[in-house]
Amino acid sequence: MGQCQCGNSAESKEKYLAPLKKILEGYKKEQKDLIPVLQKAQEEYGYLPEEVIKEIANQLELSLSQVYGVVTFYSQFHLEPRGENIIRVCMGTACHVRGGGKVLEKIKDELGIDDGETSKDLKFTLESVACIGACGLAPVIMINDDTHGRLTPDSIPEILEKYKN
Repeated sequence: MGQCQCGNSAESKEKYLAPLKKILEGYKKEQKDLIPVLQKAQEEYGYLPEEVIKEIANQLELSLSQVYGVVTFYSQFHLEPRGENIIRVCMGTACHVRGGGKVLEKIKDELGIDDGETSKDLKFTLESVACIGACGLAPVIMINDDTHGRLTPDSIPEILEKYKN
């Protein structure tokens, strides 16, 4: 972990954590509140920065390791900034057989990122997933809530272009 996103001055740290303090006001500060507080904090900040996790641990009177244990156990929580657009590439059997791997490679080439990474401009996060549940459209990707099916590597640049602006 590095320097706080807030800039490390007491005033800027207080301002940075103000939305979190507002979230915490709605809870009785019990251990059972940890997951809902983490979810709301991630919604607010886009991910769970170190300073936010420390403040949650402090306010809920939990150890830092307890909070990190929960954050790292559940895949819904993220310790690094994520892209504005989340691309999920299906790697299920139907998609794999119909060229899902080639579609994934094309996306990686187009965006210059690997599976599990976020582009430097924070526009895209790329994730391969076990199944999207749209096998009849294989190979399939989802970008945010939009499903794109029957893909070829050649169709990828045009689809990505729609999300770049």
